[in-house]
Amino acid sequence: MKKQLLTALSAITITTSIYAQQGFDQQRLSQIDTLVSHHITAGHIPGAAALVLRNGEVVYSKAFGHADVESGKPMQLNSIFRIASQTKAITSLAVMMLWEDGKFLLDDPLSRYIPAFSHPRVKTAFRAVDSSYTTRPASREITIRDLLRHTSGIAYAAVFSDPEMQAIYAKAGVVSGIGTMASDLKTKINILGKQPLQHDPGKAFTYGLNTDILGYLVEIWSGQPLDVFMKERIFTPLEMHDTYFHLPKDKAPRLVALYEDVNGKMVKVTHPLYEGVDPLFPAKQGTYLSGGAGLSSTVNDYAKFLSVYLNNGYYKNKRIIGRKTVELMLTNQLTAGVYPSPLPAQPENFQFSLGGFNLESSENDYLQPFSKGSFGWGGAFNTHYWADPKEGIIGLLFTQEYLSPYWNIGEEFKVAVYQGMK
Repeated sequence: MKKQLLTALSAITITTSIYAQQGFDQQRLSQIDTLVSHHITAGHIPGAAALVLRNGEVVYSKAFGHADVESGKPMQLNSIFRIASQTKAITSLAVMMLWEDGKFLLDDPLSRYIPAFSHPRVKTAFRAVDSSYTTRPASREITIRDLLRHTSGIAYAAVFSDPEMQAIYAKAGVVSGIGTMASDLKTKINILGKQPLQHDPGKAFTYGLNTDILGYLVEIWSGQPLDVFMKERIFTPLEMHDTYFHLPKDKAPRLVALYEDVNGKMVKVTHPLYEGVDPLFPAKQGTYLSGGAGLSSTVNDYAKFLSVYLNNGYYKNKRIIGRKTVELMLTNQLTAGVYPSPLPAQPENFQFSLGGFNLESSENDYLQPFSKGSFGWGGAFNTHYWADPKEGIIGLLFTQEYLSPYWNIGEEFKVAVYQGMK
């Protein structure tokens, strides 16, 4: 991106000249309005915030619908969303900062820093009646690289895991990995370290609690709580003033209500999810800070974070991370044909980086409209983003629905953005 300054959204006026300068057709880009309004009218989503930048200039920013339907609260561009797995990319940046600081090497064994993961074992058989199991020794130790690319064999307790691993984790008290709960990282990660692996390290891409472990490693390597490290090294330098594990009380009213689909109708979530977590009221939440899914943020804050990768590690002329580290973080870590993804609708040539992103490359360039070298991911509560270094584009669409059947709104948003280019 040529321009490194991201203006506060409240001060943005998008002029006709900006559309022309940045290569967008204003009328065609209004297809985004049509798309989001359709989903709101159809009752698929209560509201959304959308932001598109090119070369550091905002070419589209709009809030739609309601942040809380029942109270009539309108969605705002500074509304705060639970970003779930979008947390992973931020934690990965924290990890790679500490790699640059010389705290570890990527292929170091995890057990060097957390002994509970020594001598890992792989599940071989499972007894459903009591969730007991048998194991064999793993082929090798888990490495830090395995955690970053999700090849450790560690699963998720509640999502994207086979029923046997879910039962084993539930019996042991392993956390869901969604949000925060009344415990602490040291206790829960050490419990996780005693559980069997789903497969040998390095043999498959298994989306799991890897990044929660990385969050605990950040604490070990830095000597600081994860939220403190992130604030000092990432959020403050990047001016991400609305990104938190636990929202301050004065910002709590800006948190978007969470909805779910019940018999084809969007209904506000009023029951506990997993451990009953929520980013509000930190005194009730404990100290488990999920590096994999615990943050809440805004479209503007997350755009600032993504801009670091498009600016070779810089933000407003401040070096955040090295250029070569950025290149490494955006390099595929999965060997073709060796790492089948268990995620829904992922192709065999799915590629994943050290930075918490899926990648568009020569091997899968037919999948999306964006350019080779593009990267992105999303969050379980229907939040979406990507960045396209070749075109200088950052796109974000945040909604707030749990297990939404309308996840494809993120893909539709990408089409609407690219078809608006001249």
